[in-house]
Amino acid sequence: MKILFDTNIVLDLLLDRHPFSQNAQTLFSKVEKAEITGMLCATTVTTIHYLVQKSYSKKNSHDIITSLLKLFEIAPVTRLVLSEALDSDDRDYEDSVLYKAAFHYGADVIVTRDRKGFDKSEIPVMNPKELLALLETI
Repeated sequence: MKILFDTNIVLDLLLDRHPFSQNAQTLFSKVEKAEITGMLCATTVTTIHYLVQKSYSKKNSHDIITSLLKLFEIAPVTRLVLSEALDSDDRDYEDSVLYKAAFHYGADVIVTRDRKGFDKSEIPVMNPKELLALLETI
């Protein structure tokens, strides 16, 4: 199962945002064990680098991004993705870009704590708790 991780889920783990970090850690562990295929949108990587660098040193930020690039597949942000996101009637361009990248890269599920950002998604959208419950049944 290919899961696109929204930026907020990655930040929950990296910034240890309680109470959300535990479910994020469990999902990351499933990616590490190859129980699921984790995907990040290319824009998520740059956003995370920018935000994490504010909390950690430049070297730590580099190491974190390197780890993410080893662990996750990257859904590309192409001209098509950007154009379709721009032409959509979604409220949030960033979320629309993530959705279109997930759609074109073949994601089975988007995991996020911001379900309203993906309210027009044709891909199932779940919060981490819902996704973990689903994975228990598979």
